[in-house]
Amino acid sequence: MSVVEVEKVLIVEGKSDKEKVLSVVNEPIEIICTNGTISLAKLDELIDELFLRDVYILVDADRAGERLRKQFKREFPEASHLYIDKTYREVATAPDYHIAAVLLSANIDVNAKFL
Repeated sequence: MSVVEVEKVLIVEGKSDKEKVLSVVNEPIEIICTNGTISLAKLDELIDELFLRDVYILVDADRAGERLRKQFKREFPEASHLYIDKTYREVATAPDYHIAAVLLSANIDVNAKFL
């Protein structure tokens, strides 16, 4: 049996962010957690691994999230950045319908019940 490589990759900060996204998406997507930080060596490894795939960055709207986003913009400019509304601050605590709208804006299929 062969392993099918998923075309889209979403990079989030933590496990709770990953769980939130998984509860909303309706298509195969690989979700990678940075656990809030990522070393330059790990980032270089990721860039090589994710070459030719659609990569999206979805981090919290706080200082730590913005620091991580800046690092990705500098080291991985090909990635698309998705933003949650600053009033929600965290991906994990944002309402499902808001996460669904953010993902849908990037052409990521979401469960229709969240729209």
